[in-house]
Amino acid sequence: MTARVTVDVRESVAWLTISDPPVNALSATLIRHLTGALDEAQPPAILAVVLRAPAGSRVFSAGHDVSELPRHGRDPLTYDDPLRLAVRRIETHPTPVIAMVEGSVWGGACELVLSCDLVVAADTSTFALTPARLGVPYDMAGTLNLLKVTEMHFVKEMLFTAQPIPATRMAAYGVLNRVVPADELEATTAELAADIATGSPLVHQVMKEELRVLANAHQMTPETHERIQAERRRVYDSEDYREGLRAFAEKRPPVFRGR
Repeated sequence: MTARVTVDVRESVAWLTISDPPVNALSATLIRHLTGALDEAQPPAILAVVLRAPAGSRVFSAGHDVSELPRHGRDPLTYDDPLRLAVRRIETHPTPVIAMVEGSVWGGACELVLSCDLVVAADTSTFALTPARLGVPYDMAGTLNLLKVTEMHFVKEMLFTAQPIPATRMAAYGVLNRVVPADELEATTAELAADIATGSPLVHQVMKEELRVLANAHQMTPETHERIQAERRRVYDSEDYREGLRAFAEKRPPVFRGR
């Protein structure tokens, strides 16, 4: 089966299902279908969007399609990276976007989910930020998006340990809006989307944009940005970066040597 996004419109709510078995990796093809579906789901016909995986999924998404990451010294997470495109499209979409999460969420898929305006998760779901296990340094935009939704020390724990965090603990840190049993997940999400659809779409659009601008209002000098980019370049030019990709492809733990 090829990567695809199916669209089901119910009472002014567009339900977008991402599907690329077995792990719904965020390939360029899947992201292209997702951004296309978001572009089609516009008010006034559509007043809310739900992003989900197929019912019963054990993995909501495994994050980046690692096979598509560059191997030869190029920044793996540029402005035009498929994940960055998807996150921006969700953040700037004129309607509220709800992530309905069933199964585990890995790596860049965590950012995709957390870029949504609200998150409803099954109580069996887990979330893991895995750049340190793969050897891929997140970019500034991706790291900032994590800090927008929870506190610094929790982000550090997730990034430094790369361990799966249960949905209940994510909710305790304010990252998730609702955590419910899996058999109540779709009904809970549908009720939340229906509540949103009764509100003013014009107000939702302007308030979403205000919140996006305010959340991004962090000062940074050009010198600081260039310094961080230089540090990132040092990582993706390293043997550790190549080792992380090799280990992933060979399904073994990586052996990092700090060089």
